Amino acid sequence: MIFESKSINETYEIAIKLIKYIKPGSVIALIGNLGSGKTAFSQGFAKGLGFKDNVGSPTFKLVSEYYGKLYNMYHIDVYRLKGSADFLNIGGEEYLLTNNSYTLIEWANIIEDILPEKTIQINFSRIKTNPNYRTIKVQGLQSEL
Repeated sequence: MIFESKSINETYEIAIKLIKYIKPGSVIALIGNLGSGKTAFSQGFAKGLGFKDNVGSPTFKLVSEYYGKLYNMYHIDVYRLKGSADFLNIGGEEYLLTNNSYTLIEWANIIEDILPEKTIQINFSRIKTNPNYRTIKVQGLQSEL
């Protein structure tokens, strides 16, 4: 399924809408160039789950953990890693095998060889005719919208 976002707020709304179709325990691979909307999507997702925390890009700390009443959310950025071995060396496998949490991984293509089979992949790309617009392509949802 493909969405077009014309603003950061629309990207938030798309993330919130998708929560209804993504089960706890899911790994969500966020793939796209710098500034394409991965962190904005994560912010909307966290908002939709009821987190009040400020969700920023975890580029320099790698993993941000958010603990909620019903679910936890792990927001991971593997941009600075060289591959799957680096991810596993920081204990990353624990974030791939959760039951009551959501794991969002920015730049997930870097570790795609170890992602679970049922990973939901979301690709972000800018629309060339308008640099503020994004195409958001979702693959791997078990039920369609």
